[in-house]
Amino acid sequence: MAEDKDLWNKRVAILDEVVAANPQFERKGKTMPYTSANGHMFSLVNKDAEIGFRLSKESGEAFTKKYNTPPYKSHGAFMRGYVLIPEELHSDKKLLGELLQEAYEYVLTLKPK
Repeated sequence: MAEDKDLWNKRVAILDEVVAANPQFERKGKTMPYTSANGHMFSLVNKDAEIGFRLSKESGEAFTKKYNTPPYKSHGAFMRGYVLIPEELHSDKKLLGELLQEAYEYVLTLKPK
């Protein structure tokens, strides 16, 4: 868990707020909050209080380049296809909502699990 439990709770609240604005999906998980569709996760808050969204390869590369973000990791492992949402974007709920919708639409293109 993040050293600062308050920070982790704040990041979960950010994800909750963005998810609540979209009736197409809901937040799941208690100790590792996430969203999923067709058996594929497309967002999560890791134990280090970092928010990650799963985007297509092209969108992920463009996002990483635009915001100069490092790879997203959870439990010490790189999460392929995920981008780290930088703190500077946490207050932009409109953008986060658009990115989360894009992540949702992307996983819908994947073969269901």
